[in-house]
Amino acid sequence: MELESLPDEVVADIEVRDRWRRATAGGLEFLITDIARWTPGSTVRVAFLDGNDQLHADIAGATKQITDACNLTLDFGRNDGAGTFRRWSTSDTAYAAEIRVSFDLPGFFSLVGTDSTDPAIGAGGGPVGGNPGQRSLNLGRFTVNRPTRWEGTVRHEFLHALGFHHSHQNMRGTCEGEFRWEDEVGYVPTQDADGVFVADSKGRLPGIYTFLAGEPNRWPRAKVDHNLRTVDDPEVVAGPFDTKSVMLYRFPAFFYKSTPSSCAPSGDGQNLSDGDKRGLDLLYPHVASALADRQARAEEVLQSLGAGPEGLPGENGGALAEAYRDRVAELAAAQAAGVH
Repeated sequence: MELESLPDEVVADIEVRDRWRRATAGGLEFLITDIARWTPGSTVRVAFLDGNDQLHADIAGATKQITDACNLTLDFGRNDGAGTFRRWSTSDTAYAAEIRVSFDLPGFFSLVGTDSTDPAIGAGGGPVGGNPGQRSLNLGRFTVNRPTRWEGTVRHEFLHALGFHHSHQNMRGTCEGEFRWEDEVGYVPTQDADGVFVADSKGRLPGIYTFLAGEPNRWPRAKVDHNLRTVDDPEVVAGPFDTKSVMLYRFPAFFYKSTPSSCAPSGDGQNLSDGDKRGLDLLYPHVASALADRQARAEEVLQSLGAGPEGLPGENGGALAEAYRDRVAELAAAQAAGVH
């Protein structure tokens, strides 16, 4: 079982950036959430690095469930006459699209929300990051061998691209206590021919830390914690834990302490749950009052940074104040244009 994971160097860039934001703004609840989502009512462009037109069309079609549930447009640059879709290149110096899809790297992953256009992410080079010539979303091997449940994988990764986090890390859920982190008592490390940790000769099972240290993941303990432990962070807005969400992983049964587990998914893993749709409507509302509330909160953050909408960035704000001034302007423009 190979879990999705961004490259370590990209995760490090994100962690440095987020620590700076927290220190600058004092951990305001809505800070990173508001910066990480796109402006409601806006159009977010998508482009493909590789793959053929049929694959591109299938992926665009799979995202319709998402855009049907929120006030946001995903523009794949479809040319109906030619049947082609927008493409991007690793040599790009200007953004061909906000979400840049590839199929050539191992595994599945996506940057979260507007991290896809944050040049600080992946600034040291590398294939993944927020710069024009870097991948922001990857669907590995879709060009040669799509998973059986590929539509659910596409929706999962595109929800990341719109600002969603994993459900098993929801602080309102039960997964932290339900996961069996450590080996069963007396377990003797045993690997199969592929390097995967399996039950030992007496049937004792490896824990999550041991299992993920083997093939194909080879994760150290810190990486397991980063990807699986609960995110108890004031900057992440968490809705109710939803076992039907496409953002909830399907882990092997031995990952859980109990059967059935309250952390295990109960949905089909393919289609958006009602909770997913409510979350999309919260992030990208159709109602003008919700947009006005977001604008007011963004203005409050700007004032807390010592920089009013018309003034220069304050001493406590700097680049973060500039980012929030842009956010206030975007939300004001969206409200002026009308939300429907």
